[in-house]
Amino acid sequence: MALDSMQEILERMEAEDKPFWQVVQDTDREERQVTAEASEEKMRATWQAMLESVTAYQGERMSLSGLVGGDGERMRRYAREKQPLSGAYLQEVIATALCVGESNACMRKIVAAPTAGACGVLPAVLVPLYQSGQAGEEEILRALYVAAGIGAVVGYRACIAGAAGGCQAEIGTASAMAAGALTALRGGSGEQVGHAVAMALKNLMGLICDPVAGLVEVPCVKRNVVGAVNAVSCADMALAGITSRVPVDQVIDCMGDVGRRLPVEFRETALGGLAATPFGQSVKEQLQSRRDSQET
Repeated sequence: MALDSMQEILERMEAEDKPFWQVVQDTDREERQVTAEASEEKMRATWQAMLESVTAYQGERMSLSGLVGGDGERMRRYAREKQPLSGAYLQEVIATALCVGESNACMRKIVAAPTAGACGVLPAVLVPLYQSGQAGEEEILRALYVAAGIGAVVGYRACIAGAAGGCQAEIGTASAMAAGALTALRGGSGEQVGHAVAMALKNLMGLICDPVAGLVEVPCVKRNVVGAVNAVSCADMALAGITSRVPVDQVIDCMGDVGRRLPVEFRETALGGLAATPFGQSVKEQLQSRRDSQET
């Protein structure tokens, strides 16, 4: 999607007297040469797949490694039976992020938003609002356009892949997309959307990508929770009138620069960070031994 900067979106919003989501949809229509109806239908299909990734969750399923599975159900059971520190919405945000992240690890259908490893963040903040009746489908679709526009800008100016920029590029971008989407959904201005994006990215700046045994499981799934909760807090701060001192496009550029400077060990190679711990190495050896036995 040809969106070069958040500033470009804000300027088009003012010049064309259109909301953020409309500028993004117009860009999609121009780029793919489709009607507004066709653009919306594709976004609706994306939303339905995202919703299904939550509703089709199976708590008894485990990933092939045995490292991931069941935590989404554990979180929901805890919320039902105990007294969580977080409120009702945030409890469901946490549970949903775990459910979708686990579904990805268990090879279930998910929506890469912007990547598979960060697939739980956006549905975690949007699906609970939809299921509780706090947001209708049309509102959700417009929020998804906002998220798509943010992701397009970050992808153009920096990166969205852990192999290129660390987990800050995956979970960080997903968190920024979710923060901006929530801000717009709650009636925030374009400037407030930008501040939410900037704060979300700044909070996760420098986060490395260090998957144990090279699998998108540990610590990836629980980082989806961090990204989602971060998004909620940044949206609330932006809506409260709190601003990012560093302009959003400069924050995005900085994230890209930090990602390029990260040592290769911290960019999805499983050579450093948690992957290099004794536990991480033992998991790697166990999986390799299992593969070797299957081949003989």
